[in-house]
Amino acid sequence: MFTKRSKEGYLSRIPGIDQKTLVHGDKTLLAEFQMTKGAVLPKHSHPYEQTGYLISGHIVLAAGTDVYDCRPGDSWCIPMNVEHSADIMEDSVVVEIFSPVREDYLPAGK
Repeated sequence: MFTKRSKEGYLSRIPGIDQKTLVHGDKTLLAEFQMTKGAVLPKHSHPYEQTGYLISGHIVLAAGTDVYDCRPGDSWCIPMNVEHSADIMEDSVVVEIFSPVREDYLPAGK
């Protein structure tokens, strides 16, 4: 599967955090998140391994008992079922891979 860059297709499930699935296969899904300064990703967990990379901005990511001050170029991997959250310190862009594929992130009709 190949996808061209587009400004279309972002979903807002949490205020200040817009998510878009970029591409997916049978085992992984790549998503982009555009986050607004002051937004909060509430504590949650899920049955997906989540590997991320901060493209721009500044976020404070908590995973389990650890807290990370993330700057552009930083990356992380959150194991399945580990509770995590994030405070968005400035407008930020993140890309993340989820495995297995998140059915709830699949574009309509896929």
